Amino acid sequence: MGIRSGQIKRPAVFLDRDGTIIRQVELLHKPSQLRLLPGAVSAISTFNRLGYLVVIVTNQPVIARGMIGIDELGHIHAVLTDRLARRGARIDAVYFCPHHPKADREEYRMTCACRKPGIGMLLQAQKDMNIDFSRSFFIGDSTQDVAAGNRAKVTMILVQTGHGGKDPWQHDSVPDFIARNLTDAADIVKKHTLTTI
Repeated sequence: MGIRSGQIKRPAVFLDRDGTIIRQVELLHKPSQLRLLPGAVSAISTFNRLGYLVVIVTNQPVIARGMIGIDELGHIHAVLTDRLARRGARIDAVYFCPHHPKADREEYRMTCACRKPGIGMLLQAQKDMNIDFSRSFFIGDSTQDVAAGNRAKVTMILVQTGHGGKDPWQHDSVPDFIARNLTDAADIVKKHTLTTI
């Protein structure tokens, strides 16, 4: 269904996946590797209650490497979102980038606009869900995430879980806030929201 002209735009909380919601596992490729980080459920529930859309945006080089296919990744995300939903935390959408400039699988070997720090996934979500970037947040654990958040001009929160800003890519980008974990990031979002109502 298309968005009706004049429909009110909604704010979103964009979330990185690995190291932010779940334990950092390099090249995670099966559901049994999923481990929710402490506080992830309550934080996402807070975003839900505050009226934010919750959107996961994740680079997935495991596809480019040929470790899993699109359907298998879809199953992993279905397990993750179901696990969260059963505990009262709703994910509204998941966007992923399967590309990599040095991909083993030729069909995914490219420099694309969607791979973070590119903002293609955020722009697609904005179009699909009528998102207001000026009232939105991006929470992630890497400088790739920070660079993407800065480029999209959303409020950027770096969490110190996962890579904690010490990822091997090291983009020269500065977050708006630094939080110990997703729980503390949710507190920042809540305070910001309540002071701007």
